[in-house]
Amino acid sequence: MQKIWDPQRAGQIIEDYAEVKGGLIEALHALQAEFGYIDEAVYASLARGFNISRAEVYGVVSFYHDFHNHPTGKRVLKICQAEACQARGSRQLTKEIRELLGIDFGETTRDGEVTLEPVYCLGNCAVSPNAMLDNRVYGRVTSERLKTLLKETQL
Repeated sequence: MQKIWDPQRAGQIIEDYAEVKGGLIEALHALQAEFGYIDEAVYASLARGFNISRAEVYGVVSFYHDFHNHPTGKRVLKICQAEACQARGSRQLTKEIRELLGIDFGETTRDGEVTLEPVYCLGNCAVSPNAMLDNRVYGRVTSERLKTLLKETQL
């Protein structure tokens, strides 16, 4: 569940990881777990805490597809766009889900329930096309199966 961004709490999280080797990634995961996203306003604090530039912080956040710099829906649906999944129908699946939800990649439904994102490999190529819903990977996905999963697995 997302909380309202709290700069004081964010600073405490950064401080908790500032001396840890590889702590930037750990701090980013902790910030996202706490707030549901990483507010760009905290980049300067992260840069100071880890003695790196704001550009480096941005580079890490933007490189890893699991980090978000804006609030997401209550649920995140990722559809694999890698070649193996494309070969087994992910483009058509993506088209159908976009139409069903009425949104494109990077967008959230009007009711705030679902954010749709692309992902470029879930490591499950043998049973493609693949999707991830709420951090759980599903193989051999069809639009009908995703519709069912969205209904059955609601939080």
